[in-house]
Amino acid sequence: MASNNTNHHRSITDINGSHPIPKKPKLSSSSSSSFITVSEIESEFSHHDTTIARINNGSFGSCPSSIISAQQQWQLKYLRQPDHFYFNYLKPAINNSRSIIKDLVNAQNLDEISIVDNATTAAAIVLQHTAWCFREGKFNKGDVVVMLHYAYGAVKKSMEAYVTRAGGKVIEVPLPFPVNSNDEIVTEFRKALEKGKIDGKKIRLAVIDHVTSMPCVVIPVKELIRICRDEGVEQVFVDAAHSIGCVDVDMQEIGADYYTSNLHKWFFCPPSIAFLYTKKNPKSGGSDLHHPVVSHEYGNGLAVESAWIGTRDYSAQLVVPNALEFVNRFEGGIEGIKKRNHEVVVEMGDMLVKAWGTHLGSPAHMCASMVMVGLPTCLGIRSDADALKLRAHLRDVFGVEVPIYYRPPRDGEVDPVTGYARISHQVYNKVEDYYKFRDAVNQLVDNGFACTLLSG
Repeated sequence: MASNNTNHHRSITDINGSHPIPKKPKLSSSSSSSFITVSEIESEFSHHDTTIARINNGSFGSCPSSIISAQQQWQLKYLRQPDHFYFNYLKPAINNSRSIIKDLVNAQNLDEISIVDNATTAAAIVLQHTAWCFREGKFNKGDVVVMLHYAYGAVKKSMEAYVTRAGGKVIEVPLPFPVNSNDEIVTEFRKALEKGKIDGKKIRLAVIDHVTSMPCVVIPVKELIRICRDEGVEQVFVDAAHSIGCVDVDMQEIGADYYTSNLHKWFFCPPSIAFLYTKKNPKSGGSDLHHPVVSHEYGNGLAVESAWIGTRDYSAQLVVPNALEFVNRFEGGIEGIKKRNHEVVVEMGDMLVKAWGTHLGSPAHMCASMVMVGLPTCLGIRSDADALKLRAHLRDVFGVEVPIYYRPPRDGEVDPVTGYARISHQVYNKVEDYYKFRDAVNQLVDNGFACTLLSG
């Protein structure tokens, strides 16, 4: 096993060329002589708790020391002279970050990019606008909003808070899991659209995840958006909380009316920063979107409203240039990082399911930098509560941080896999993190552990 450990370790930490990287335009250049080294990566993330196998980058992301330092400089600049900072630094610095994001996602106009705290805030902005359309009679009572069953929990709550209360009908697209192909997702999506148009109702908005959270699956957004256009869906909002630094993001190719992604998950920014793209065309209604926190900038456009929502710490939104500089220290920049993350997390997922005799939750091409890994059935994961208790047990007893997902068994299934772990890979991870997880689960199995043994 020692030789295998060494080989896997090389595949994770040989940053400068173990996998060929496709040549794509970069926003800045870096010569091969200045690529980041393994020791420099370890230094950048030396503030991480070394007792924890942190294979859950997907939840909260990670921020290198150099970017934390840059953030602190912005914080001090503000604290030294707040008035001078507000009148002379804040607006141009935010616009600089917006400009970089615009180029990263291939938006056509800077006005299409607003910076907000997180994807949840972006969802609130879009769904609040939808609610106003119902309240003001632009949409009819009972008109439909479609979303995926695996939509993020906060987005589902926002549907309750805005759309349902305003008189809209929400239809969820039931997705299979485990999933074997994009066709399965497309089929269910078409069925939901057909259901939404019963009795002449109009589908006013479709909310589509780019990468679902739990369980994590890469959704064929471009194909689903094309279907929406063909079927007369009025607007499309892509909740892509994980996308930047994780999957390909191109606003011209994707074609959504609204699109949001966090930069603190996979683009190394500190919490919290996200962008909301609003397509500049008459149908998008972008000029009617407003930040839910009303400041004196209300009415000056969403980007300006979002850039000032009152006195608060804006520093996370100002270090996007530093994050870009950090990713360009790696071969291939962010394209190289996400390619290697994908290859290695699939490799580690395969290693785990072979060790446990289970399976992955989706084929490799439907994974990005996260993979769903089936857990041994003997662990007895029978509910969401069991999944949460097992996650805490792995953290507290074994020093492993990984989310656990419960999948209810289907009728007629015999001894099904009901528990899945969502493993992530980011540049700081080592193969030992995944072996630590494997060995912890193996020990639980050897000891005859079951979730029923854990107290509430």
